[in-house]
Amino acid sequence: MAVRSANGSNPLVVLVVEDELLLRYEAVEYLRRFGCIVLEARTAEQAEAICRDSKRVDVLLTDINLPDSGSGWDVAETFRAAHPRVGVVYVSGNSTDQSRRVIGSLFFEKPYRLADIARACSDLASPAR
Repeated sequence: MAVRSANGSNPLVVLVVEDELLLRYEAVEYLRRFGCIVLEARTAEQAEAICRDSKRVDVLLTDINLPDSGSGWDVAETFRAAHPRVGVVYVSGNSTDQSRRVIGSLFFEKPYRLADIARACSDLASPAR
């Protein structure tokens, strides 16, 4: 399964925001194997800096619980304010309240299957979104 952007010709650009090194590494490597361009952040602050500096992110994959003053909810809201069409995939091991989800986002509980995450990224970057 090749994961492509909405126009179908460019690789999908995914920002993975995850503070747990092993989980971030696994997600990044898995998505890269499918041809994605993957950016990484460990904190909400790092992710928001990428939001300010990046010309293109198709999908944001973010953990809800992050180690600094922000959360995955905050990161998604910041991205959507700056880039209204960015797809958002939330992941969490202990967040049952999903009331802050942005419209059109998906949520996966940890542990998740990487194939499901890749499929969600592809679906959220489709032109029908």
